[in-house]
Amino acid sequence: MGRIVVSEFVSLDGVMEDPGGAEGTKHAGWTFRFERGPEGDRYKLDEVLDAEALLLGRVTYEGFARAWPAMEDPVGFADKMNTMPKYVVSSTLHDEDATWSNSTVVRGDTVHEIRALKQRVEGDLLVAGSALLTQALLENGLVDELRLMVFPVVLGSGKRLFGDVSAPLTLSLYAVMNVGEGIVILTYRSAGTTAEVGGA
Repeated sequence: MGRIVVSEFVSLDGVMEDPGGAEGTKHAGWTFRFERGPEGDRYKLDEVLDAEALLLGRVTYEGFARAWPAMEDPVGFADKMNTMPKYVVSSTLHDEDATWSNSTVVRGDTVHEIRALKQRVEGDLLVAGSALLTQALLENGLVDELRLMVFPVVLGSGKRLFGDVSAPLTLSLYAVMNVGEGIVILTYRSAGTTAEVGGA
């Protein structure tokens, strides 16, 4: 059985929109104001290399599908992104439009389909971006691990990671890691997991 691991770049006030600048929003590329340092870069590389597949919402999928096939790097990040299985949750994307290698469109009842997907996939299903999908996963208790790379900036506006929930959501802090220029990586697991806090 697989795990759903959500990994997000967020500001101190919870904004997760356009961290890399591809969307051209008001605060486009805000993460580039800070150096992640070698530890932060290694963390993100290991995260992708350790993942079994990507699970994405349509908007994030389409952005990734435009960017990653043309990218090359010496450490294997791009190769893994381009070759691993991708599952894109969408009611509007057609199969023939999901042209990024190894892509499958997940449609229908999102909660039911993702629960079934977790049963079929061994290893981590890595979610990045995909705000609406992430909110639905959290609301329905489908997130096994939540990783937040928190940057020391207050943006004041932009799409925020967390939306309304029908009931309070409790998570257990698993790890804390300081990297680069004041960046903190917070790892949470589903409530009931024994907290194990550590880091540099």
